[in-house]
Amino acid sequence: MNYSQPVQAQLTNSIQNTVKNSPFQSFKQPKLPRNGAPTGRRRAGAGRSPDCPSNLTQLTALVPGDGEKSVLASTVTENPTFWFYVPQLAQTTRYGEFVLQVLDGKDAQNVYRTPLTLVGKAGIISITLPAQPQYFLKADKKYHWYFHIYCGDPEKTSDNFYVDGFVQRQVLTEALDSQLKSAKPKEYIVYNANNIWYDTLTNLGQQRHINPQNATIDKDWVDLLNAVGLQDIAQEPIVQHYNLEK
Repeated sequence: MNYSQPVQAQLTNSIQNTVKNSPFQSFKQPKLPRNGAPTGRRRAGAGRSPDCPSNLTQLTALVPGDGEKSVLASTVTENPTFWFYVPQLAQTTRYGEFVLQVLDGKDAQNVYRTPLTLVGKAGIISITLPAQPQYFLKADKKYHWYFHIYCGDPEKTSDNFYVDGFVQRQVLTEALDSQLKSAKPKEYIVYNANNIWYDTLTNLGQQRHINPQNATIDKDWVDLLNAVGLQDIAQEPIVQHYNLEK
């Protein structure tokens, strides 16, 4: 999708009416990249070590995909937020790690890497990159992220379960910015209409966290995850947010 194209007044009016006349029921699977686009793992799958808790196979990235695969998706945010479902964790398996790499052809270079101490309760977590220029996503670059949960202290074992995926930042145009301002606080409607996955999920997740008893927001969240085939975790609570700082 070319985000630099002008947006017709009719579309803006339609979005305003949709926000006004909630519930919103038009979520869709973002356009999947064509053949040759990078793919990752959105479900951790089977482990290789018998020492790892079996429930770590439930680790899931909240991203669009094709079956178990994650696919490249967009953001307009310089320091986007990433979302994951994490199963219940024993005290010995609360070691996480988030890694972001920038791709240059076949090469990848670390942009950011940090350990995380995870909560034990099963549920959905979010991880926001630091709001510092050296970590900001550059427009039209492809980035590869990883989220690991180790089967014990990383200083003692390298065994882990992980999910990974790809993100690319699009330029925020004046037309899109105008639509977003008109849709506040439900910017997720506009993001979804423009195929911008990460910001759709983040804005809607923030609304769900702020308004946990709002049936419309909750239904929109469930509908969005259903649209990308993640209905099995759509009802899970949001249990933790990690706002990363260097």
